[in-house]
Amino acid sequence: MKLTIPRDALLSAIERARHVIERRNTIPILSNVLLKARDAALALTGTNLDMEVRTTAAAEISTPGAVTVPAQVLYDFVRKLPEGAQVQVEALSSSLLIKSGRSRVTLNTMPDADFPELAAGDFPNTFDLHAATLATMIERVSFAISSEETRYYLNGIYLHVPAEPDAPEQAQSAVANGATTSDGPCLRAVATDGHRLARHQVLAPEGAAGMAGIILPRKAVLEIVRLLKPLGEEKVTLAVSTTKLRLTAGVTTLTTKLIDGTFPDYGRVIPAGNDKLAAMETAALAASVDRVTTVTSDRGRAVKFSFAAGQPLTLSVRNPDSGDAADEVDGTFEGEPLEIGFNGKYVLEILSAMPGKQMRVALGDPGSPALFTPEGDDTSLFVLMPMRV
Repeated sequence: MKLTIPRDALLSAIERARHVIERRNTIPILSNVLLKARDAALALTGTNLDMEVRTTAAAEISTPGAVTVPAQVLYDFVRKLPEGAQVQVEALSSSLLIKSGRSRVTLNTMPDADFPELAAGDFPNTFDLHAATLATMIERVSFAISSEETRYYLNGIYLHVPAEPDAPEQAQSAVANGATTSDGPCLRAVATDGHRLARHQVLAPEGAAGMAGIILPRKAVLEIVRLLKPLGEEKVTLAVSTTKLRLTAGVTTLTTKLIDGTFPDYGRVIPAGNDKLAAMETAALAASVDRVTTVTSDRGRAVKFSFAAGQPLTLSVRNPDSGDAADEVDGTFEGEPLEIGFNGKYVLEILSAMPGKQMRVALGDPGSPALFTPEGDDTSLFVLMPMRV
């Protein structure tokens, strides 16, 4: 193998492939990246056996071939080369020579034949989405992914096309204008850790109908967002089976195994009968919660929300160790007065994911979950369990 490639193109390609490669491995070759030179391009592949990323960069290929080298060392060397430099790469008998200007390094190699491949298999459903749309879906719900290993089936995002739409009273939100997800089947992303639940949906793209529900692992979620961010409104392709998902985004393809488990019937915890309704500015509530949580402790982050018709929402915190805090937020409230406690950190995470400037909260009683929704938008909803205060 022998080739010449711009330093910036090589560095960008290594950056895309290296994040799935774990630095410490009991299997040495899993610390390597696979380089394949052919057809005027250098292809790079990284894997951890559960996830694989393949990407390409244009290059002048003198001699085609393939080899594997330590990913982190390759990245560190190329990163330290000057911008705009040309890099010459040549495979020797048991090493890889990399030269640029007066700089050179020789890296030990391992045979490409020993590099594992994540067999793709068949994908019954294939469909296209805008990169920004998919990134938004993930970012709206990913904060609610559980980190509790015993409930492994909650350690990811549940992606599915529901068989039936929600009942109107369950959504508890009105749409101001434009197309809504009630115009047809929707593609829905859900995450929950048992304390809060986040759901976001878009109109299902062509090819998604009949898709089996899948649970996308947390590590894959993080890597997918990293790949999507630079693409903006470009289209990406998702291919889905019951055991794997494949994302093709530009010159990069990510294939990941899915969590083998059954996601719970989350619809049962979305409150449909909460009759006490509050409305306010999202940013104002976030700022108020942020201020009062200054005096909360790590173990007890409870913030008391006091709602009453015709009065501002009052937030208060009492911490015997550090002091008390109180704040008020303007808004509207319909219903009997109510005092309810929420985890301040969880509220802030919900508000960070909340689209739009205005929001609504539908409440039942102090022991029932609350439903947070953006005003005039039926794409997102958030459920939060209360705390004792």
